[in-house]
Amino acid sequence: MESKGRVFVVAGPSGAGKDTLIRKALQKVEDIHYSVSATTRPPREGEVEGRDYYFLSDDEFDRLATQGALLEWEEVFGRRYGTMKSEVEKATSSGKNILLELDVKGALNVRAKMKHALLVFIMPPSLEELESRLEKRRLDKEGDIKLRTDIAPGEMEIGRNSFDVVIVNDDADKATEKLASVLRGEKT
Repeated sequence: MESKGRVFVVAGPSGAGKDTLIRKALQKVEDIHYSVSATTRPPREGEVEGRDYYFLSDDEFDRLATQGALLEWEEVFGRRYGTMKSEVEKATSSGKNILLELDVKGALNVRAKMKHALLVFIMPPSLEELESRLEKRRLDKEGDIKLRTDIAPGEMEIGRNSFDVVIVNDDADKATEKLASVLRGEKT
């Protein structure tokens, strides 16, 4: 019988560099599936349906949540995000590893349902650097940046205390190598 695949969950505060590290690490790791999340937020410029997110209406999201089709879901900054249970089950039952990129609460919800999931926290080098990154990426309004930086210290505390692996993203190349190593099962 084929062994089940592993579930890796990567989380961290907005602006910590999760997207960049994941994208680069996945180029260095074979046989891992990236789970595409569902969201009720509208697509940003350049985002593609089914590649970046499954963009759903509030009614569609409600239907999936009611049917139990979501492994986890959370409301984040006024929009809902969730993980399709079928996508995780399909990958792991066929022996493939899967990576979920979630917010901190979502990661803890997955841990509550899947004790074997490995939680990886991407830590910014400092709160000042985190704020600078959020401003430079120009994806958020000024008020949203404040909301994100206000919750970051609590998220960082949870990351330090509740996650299996913490990677400080102070050097993107080194942090990418650390994440790729974890995803290959070399460090846990």
